[in-house]
Amino acid sequence: AARAREEAEIRKRTERTRKIQMLRDIPDDKPVGTVDEYMFREGVKDVLDKLDHDLVGLVPVKQRVREIAALLIVDKMRAKLGLETAVPSLHMSFTGAPGTGKTTVAMRMGQILQKMGYSRQGHLVIATRDDLVGQYVGHTAPKTKEMVKKAMGGVLLIDEAYYLYNASNDRDYGQEAIEILLNVMETEKENIVLVYAGYEDKMAKFYSYIPGMSSRIGNHINFPNYEPFELVDIAKVMCRDLEYELDPEAEPIFYEYIVRRMEMPYFSNARTVRNAVDRARMRAAIRLFNSALNGHNGGMVSALDLMTVKAEDFVQASELEFDKIVE
Repeated sequence: AARAREEAEIRKRTERTRKIQMLRDIPDDKPVGTVDEYMFREGVKDVLDKLDHDLVGLVPVKQRVREIAALLIVDKMRAKLGLETAVPSLHMSFTGAPGTGKTTVAMRMGQILQKMGYSRQGHLVIATRDDLVGQYVGHTAPKTKEMVKKAMGGVLLIDEAYYLYNASNDRDYGQEAIEILLNVMETEKENIVLVYAGYEDKMAKFYSYIPGMSSRIGNHINFPNYEPFELVDIAKVMCRDLEYELDPEAEPIFYEYIVRRMEMPYFSNARTVRNAVDRARMRAAIRLFNSALNGHNGGMVSALDLMTVKAEDFVQASELEFDKIVE
């Protein structure tokens, strides 16, 4: 055993000497490649472009994602020269209200990590307390480990993570799930990325209860609420993706609706917009159906008719009532 340790130490010194000499031999101006080349070759540029395409606004969030991508690309460039590289902590915390793009960003981050070789598959698995915590003794560990297994090689997003911890009940099974996740964050950090998501104030309290959780998270990203004009743009993007067009006269109507809706309970940013757009599509369908049945234009429906959402299809701001919110 002593001889084996001695031989291992010799090999270590030899390798270190070889590496030092190799680094001395590398000219300072040796070209490695441009950042653009690496972004294009690795497919990262395509993912970042899709993020811009999918998400309106969120400039600070997109900038943070680009910073993480930049770190990974420079790490790859260093590795090509034989310089020391170390996998940074890629576990993340996403804070913000519902409908601010957290799931979309987690999905795109998974794709970036996969393309850069930091995860095998880059897929996204979403879990809540119900997916991780059991209802009786011995039930929690298998449930948590099963979700971790599903996400292995990709990203595990734990939505409203603060519900894992119940401060009023020290026998709550959520603590067991947290301990397993902490261990996975440390021992499997090269095989899985954990993302904890939820409201900013509740997440801050959650981290204060769990020693070692926040320090294992390398990237804390806050998702701000959208402005009304951004939510109108999101509606236009949703219509575009569904091959509809938003009539220009509908935009101010929808803007007024959003401003009013933001003052009311259960507002959820892009999710509320999605519900409003879906409701407008239904109203548009009913309008076209009734118009055709009544013999308008000989009962004929044009391609433009099928692709246009008009002002009258949207709920008016004046129709909203605080005690009657239809989502």
